[in-house]
Amino acid sequence: MHAASSLVVLAVVVTVFSALSRRYALSAPLVLMGVGLVASYVPYVPTPELTPDLVLIGLLPPLLYAAAIRTSLVDIRRNKRPILLLSVGLVVFTVVGVGLLVWWLLPVELAAALALGAVVAPPDAVAATTIARRVGMPRRVVTILEGESLVNDATALVSLRTAIAAMAGTVTVWQIAGDLALSALGGLAVGLVVAFVVGRLRRRIDDPLVDVAVSLLTPWVAYLPAEEIHASGVLAVVVAGLLLGHQSPVIQSASSRVFERTNWATISFLLESSVFLLIGMQVRSVVDDLGASTLATSRIALTAAATLVAVIVLRLMWVFPATYLPRLIPAIGRADPSPPWQVPLVVGWAGMRGVVTLAAVFLLPEDTEHREVFVLIAFVVTAGTLLLQGLTLPRLVRHLGVEGPDPAEDHLQEASVYQQAARAGLAELDDALSGDEPEDVVQRLRQRTLDRSNAIWERLGTQVETPSVMYVRLRERMLQAEREEVLRVRRLGLVDQQVLRGVLDALDLEETMLDSAVAASSADRDSDLRPPPHHEGCEHLQAYESMPRPMTPEGCEECLRDGATWVHLRLCLDCGHVGCCDSSHEHSTTHWRETGHPVIRSFETGEAWRWCYEDQLLG
Repeated sequence: MHAASSLVVLAVVVTVFSALSRRYALSAPLVLMGVGLVASYVPYVPTPELTPDLVLIGLLPPLLYAAAIRTSLVDIRRNKRPILLLSVGLVVFTVVGVGLLVWWLLPVELAAALALGAVVAPPDAVAATTIARRVGMPRRVVTILEGESLVNDATALVSLRTAIAAMAGTVTVWQIAGDLALSALGGLAVGLVVAFVVGRLRRRIDDPLVDVAVSLLTPWVAYLPAEEIHASGVLAVVVAGLLLGHQSPVIQSASSRVFERTNWATISFLLESSVFLLIGMQVRSVVDDLGASTLATSRIALTAAATLVAVIVLRLMWVFPATYLPRLIPAIGRADPSPPWQVPLVVGWAGMRGVVTLAAVFLLPEDTEHREVFVLIAFVVTAGTLLLQGLTLPRLVRHLGVEGPDPAEDHLQEASVYQQAARAGLAELDDALSGDEPEDVVQRLRQRTLDRSNAIWERLGTQVETPSVMYVRLRERMLQAEREEVLRVRRLGLVDQQVLRGVLDALDLEETMLDSAVAASSADRDSDLRPPPHHEGCEHLQAYESMPRPMTPEGCEECLRDGATWVHLRLCLDCGHVGCCDSSHEHSTTHWRETGHPVIRSFETGEAWRWCYEDQLLG
């Protein structure tokens, strides 16, 4: 009963303070960690022990899996170079750098110092990506941070195991290489097998509840066998999650996907929030354990502060060369031009540590010399990075002018995708018609297919309230009236309750299907589509006012040459080249990369927006 009460109290505290943080635009991880810190010194408040098994088996697999299934495998592949440089190269660089520093400052053996380096090496991107989305970082930065967080834990834990083995005896280079190969290849193999087996199984499951139950078990099905063969359970979970998330549109029903997203979103919310609360609640026990240390307090404080500074500086030292040096290779430089210096600075500053660091430090053997000091250092690094970098990252992003994706361009791409899908649906409808179908049914099918893409195009118009927004507003009022009438019938008790439940479920389902983009208010729409406030400072947008004669007014030059089709067209305002959008074959973007002509204009009827590739601004 005591354990159950503690869990209920924990969930209530997490929910309340997370809700307050969102309401007042505060960083929920920092707020929860502060609440936990205060609670650790309140009498009669029990302090749950943050054991390695609790974190590495109970918390880490579901958190990693929840992040992996919603992470785009396509984006991970597209950004594999920066992700691997951060999740593998930077982790090893930090392990060595911190290890040498601690070895110099404390009377410990080098293997123990390297073990501490492995403990503090992996950033936890939960807080970073939360802040990234809230302040509107570029989408690629968010993808890189998410991808880093999915793999760096595996690198750090393998490094920690190697260092612990070195503490117990001599370890050869060949043993280290073998352990790394087994961990990486074994984790990859287990993840692939689990993804294949679970994917085949889910194709045969028709019940959404059973499908979600399989989804909830999958993280441990991948993690535990991998750990049993001394491979990386973290990597197995990540691989399985990425592949199953990528395949979900073809191996799951629509209702199963909706249930799965809802369940994992709830689980992630509770676990992520609980983790930061638990971190704060460890403060008192960490401080109390220092009483057994034989080292001077000043020396401990100096080492902890130096380690905190080191993990921040080492990340910045790595990120800038890792960003620009690979682009000196001509092939890479042409395919992926160098970003402005503000982007790697933001990535470098988004290195907050989290629960893995605190869990990993307890993996150190009990007889490790000055183990209690290592625990304090791990906590100082975790809390220090969350406070220092977490509090300043939003201001840094705003000060540097690093902007996220432009909403107007997002709407254009969204409309393009909807239009492509609508064409495919209408073509299939034409093939399926036998000629005996009532005309009103066929018309309704055609109209519904076009509604979504038309709604997005309407948002790019100038109407105060678009027809789609008006439809949603009025339909929502109708649904409310219909629901109230069904509830009135329920109160009378004249209709079977199971029948009424089915009617209410149908009304709820229709309400959830009303597109959130369409339902946005006109005020939000105007704000979203307004060009960035400093676009007037773009010399390229100011210089290109007139529209040149299109070279191929009938369509995209390259698509016409190759016999391909396109979705939407863009006109180069420098030479008149007509190319297709990124939703087609990216010929417009390719033309900019090859020629350096910075500004394009929409070549679609009724659109007059312009885009500067150099400054990434809409005009």
